[in-house]
Amino acid sequence: MSSNKPLVLVDGSSYLYRAFHALPPLTNSKGLPTGAIKGVLNMLIRLRKDYAPAHMAVVFDAKGKTFRDDLYPEYKANRPPMPDDLRSQIEPLHNAIRFMGLPLLIIEGVEADDVIGTLCHIASKQGIDTIVSTGDKDMAQLVNDHVTLINTMNDSKMDRAGVIEKFGIPPERIIDYLTLVGDSVDNIPGVPKCGPKTAVKWLEEFGCLENLLQNADSIKGKVGENLRASMEQIPLSKELATIKLDVELEHQPSDLTIQEQDDANLLELYKDLEFKGWVAELSASADSSNSESTSTATAIEQHYDCITTQEAFASWLQQLQACDAFAFDTETTSLNYMQAELVGVSFSIEPGRAAYVPVAHDYPGAPDQLERDWVLQQLKPLLEAEQPKKIGQNLKYDKSVLAHYDVELKGIGYDTMLESYVLDSTATRHDMDSLALKYLGHKNISFEEIAGKGAKQLTFNQIDLEKASEYAAEDADITLRLHQALWPQLECEATLTHVFNDIEMPLVPLLSKIERTGALIDANMLRLHSQQLAKRMMELETEAHDLAGGPFNLSSPKQLGEILFEKLGLPVISKTPKGAPSTAEPVLAELALEYELPKVLMEYRGLSKLKSTYTDKLPELIDSRTGRIHTSYHQAVAATGRLSSSDPNLQNIPIRNEEGRRIRQAFIPRTGCKLLAADYSQIELRIMAHLSGDDSLLNAFNQGLDIHKATAAEVMGVSLDEVTHEMRRNAKAVNFGLIYGMSAFGLAKQLGIGRKQAQEYIDIYFTRYPGVQQYMENIREQAASQGYVETLFGRRLHLPEINSRNVQRRQAAERTAINAPMQGTAADIIKRAMIQVDDWLVKKQLDTRIIMQVHDELVFEVPEQELDCITKEVTSLMQGAAELKVPLLVEVGVGDNWDQAH
Repeated sequence: MSSNKPLVLVDGSSYLYRAFHALPPLTNSKGLPTGAIKGVLNMLIRLRKDYAPAHMAVVFDAKGKTFRDDLYPEYKANRPPMPDDLRSQIEPLHNAIRFMGLPLLIIEGVEADDVIGTLCHIASKQGIDTIVSTGDKDMAQLVNDHVTLINTMNDSKMDRAGVIEKFGIPPERIIDYLTLVGDSVDNIPGVPKCGPKTAVKWLEEFGCLENLLQNADSIKGKVGENLRASMEQIPLSKELATIKLDVELEHQPSDLTIQEQDDANLLELYKDLEFKGWVAELSASADSSNSESTSTATAIEQHYDCITTQEAFASWLQQLQACDAFAFDTETTSLNYMQAELVGVSFSIEPGRAAYVPVAHDYPGAPDQLERDWVLQQLKPLLEAEQPKKIGQNLKYDKSVLAHYDVELKGIGYDTMLESYVLDSTATRHDMDSLALKYLGHKNISFEEIAGKGAKQLTFNQIDLEKASEYAAEDADITLRLHQALWPQLECEATLTHVFNDIEMPLVPLLSKIERTGALIDANMLRLHSQQLAKRMMELETEAHDLAGGPFNLSSPKQLGEILFEKLGLPVISKTPKGAPSTAEPVLAELALEYELPKVLMEYRGLSKLKSTYTDKLPELIDSRTGRIHTSYHQAVAATGRLSSSDPNLQNIPIRNEEGRRIRQAFIPRTGCKLLAADYSQIELRIMAHLSGDDSLLNAFNQGLDIHKATAAEVMGVSLDEVTHEMRRNAKAVNFGLIYGMSAFGLAKQLGIGRKQAQEYIDIYFTRYPGVQQYMENIREQAASQGYVETLFGRRLHLPEINSRNVQRRQAAERTAINAPMQGTAADIIKRAMIQVDDWLVKKQLDTRIIMQVHDELVFEVPEQELDCITKEVTSLMQGAAELKVPLLVEVGVGDNWDQAH
């Protein structure tokens, strides 16, 4: 064996369980669970990249009993049976490992730990360094000068010093330690009441378990009694906890050679499992001229430059100017685009080849760098040109940062975050690290690796140039490679290409502009509101204490549970995962229908959230330079295509209560302007009418009727004039409930009526609107057959649980299938409207600015002299953003604050 490459042994069973429980559930369109498979394969790809081993094995537990079951029939008796959704993933995972060319070991009668232990023992005697990849703490007993444990789930590494740091004892005492503390998961009996601290204390004092037992009479107290009472079973516990080092194996470490990958069979398996990224990579590899591949990610030699001279910079600039497209990234001092200062820029023009240009690393002893102003002056013509195209990951941020230096980034061609999002919004998170793992099988250098963690974390300008250069250049390189992996998949789907090119990408510069424009708020009004909220909260706290018969911490779930369920005896609605009665908001809301204390608590929580999230925080978010607040809009978070926002989150400011409206009153225009709010009216119901083609719904909207009143008349069997406020309220709940897939149980709960009556409402509704019921049945079938649903404009929402064997998961996916085309289409429409309105504002050179997008509403800051033309044109453009079978209605309001304008 090669002396400079370690033997890598993988505890497959440990990772399979951990991946199954730690990662989001994932299924293919046939309902086969695939999440654990993908998690383990990603880990294997990463191990091969990190260690490049020539010898490796993946070890799994065999079916059936082991020698430990013969020793102790109750061994692992506490473990629940393997879930069916996990069991079904074992065979395809084993096949994938074999097709990847990795040795797979499954030995009957022993556990994977014993096989790994034996191989470690043999390798250590031969002087071979061994890496054991596992999440099992028991494996610490194997660590020695040649054996190191790693855990790819949390990026931890444990050598001899690491074992001592974690457990307080060296590896050779781990078996003694495990014997004393026992293992509730494996049902290994330890010494009662002997926890880790006691075990370590004893072993430090007596040196080993044998000496401890010889001196058991000297241990005082209850724990000493427990030790003496356990002496008969301690030898059994020690045998159960000891990993065997002498399993009869057919293979020596030198036999565990990685074989050539079986691309053909692996490709077919990936197609069946619907691992689209890996399918694309293997397909591309197969199409190339016999290109060699050692894993699902093509090995690419990296060559990264750190540019610190004008000559080297000029050479790179010339290459950038000559290419059709290049990947581009900025490195800065902050994630806040309003505060970030440019530290450097990186580029990549071909896979594996990238450069970093540092301009502001200012730590003591930092090497000389090119001046930032000079670099930006040289780059400005290139960055402001439409050609070549720029490829980036979240280019909205880079555009905003460059804008502070009077550089307007143009030619934004491709954003890999959005390519992934449009391709499949539910497949993964869309940050670069997640995408690199998923689509390239590559683990990026993490920021924490070069900058540290927590309060002592360095900003980028403080990071050593050598480390910073590799990190920054890798960002550009991986961005380019992600684009080359993702774009071919998008390009072959015309509808997805349309969503990407005509909706998402034009939104990037627009959202950057809206964010930098910001919104003006009245900080004094918010501070006064905070004081009033605090006063009301104190009143509610006193009222709660009176109702409870004594003081308690309203923010403590434990104390609250004791008051509600033990002292007052209120009914337990649901429990936490640990079995305690839940005091979560839905529980309190249900209890508040009948009991006064939960009602008071609900009001208290609501005011507390408003105070901490908005009235206290918004004034702190005012930018010192602009005097305005600047939110961040996220295009690649909500699965349906809706925008979300943070710092502050503008989407969650309440509008139905007075306290929430007072927060909106603090949003004001600059002098000489008004705020104008343009809001789509009942857009999702109008989309439902269009999609379902139901005659009654279409007629109601086309006649301009109050749709909730019309529904009430249909369902209640009365004339429009006879519909009461209560009837309309119930009909509104039915209308919106059904488009979100609400059941009779949910509707009954919302309306405070019996389930039977709620079911009658739904039955009558479907009788009056049969087209809606038919649409729902059709969309369920369509989702089940193809695994996704689409908006009117071709955006896809994948539904990995739509064929799940788990009834609750499947029904949740079906509810999503019903609603997603409506919510997603509404998102597409307002995005199209934003783009069209902004294009018109720019073309007309008007001073009106879009300052916010919230749900189905656009908010503008409008000079008073432009109000008439803005009101008319914005209404027209928004209503024309889509052609439906019913009219799109936009309601426009104008005021001196957001609440007045709404």
